[in-house]
Amino acid sequence: MSSQSFEQLVVWQKAHQLVLSIYKITKNYPKDEIFGLVNQMRRAAISITANIAEGYSRIGSKDKLRFYNISQGSLEEIRNFIILSKDLEYITQDDKLALNDMAMDVSRLLNAYCKALIEKYKVEI
Repeated sequence: MSSQSFEQLVVWQKAHQLVLSIYKITKNYPKDEIFGLVNQMRRAAISITANIAEGYSRIGSKDKLRFYNISQGSLEEIRNFIILSKDLEYITQDDKLALNDMAMDVSRLLNAYCKALIEKYKVEI
């Protein structure tokens, strides 16, 4: 059974949970980070789900891959921000591990979606 909307994609669902976790955890960051790290983290997190949704709607497999790849880039930004957040002592080691685990789950799923598209449609990259 194929999905009827991007919301049914497991990768989007997991990424959405990551976004919600990023929003929750950044509520506790210092106020002087609102327009800095908090804004950057939230925008990168939102970009992951937004590009999955946009890629889902694309007809061409190359277009789909492009948007999924943008999601992968945003995911790497998040991983960088998690490291920075821990180094600045805005989050605990447990928070870092939990967020990294979520990010890695999304990354594995995105990689699998991309690989499947490449193999199924013989997309040249």
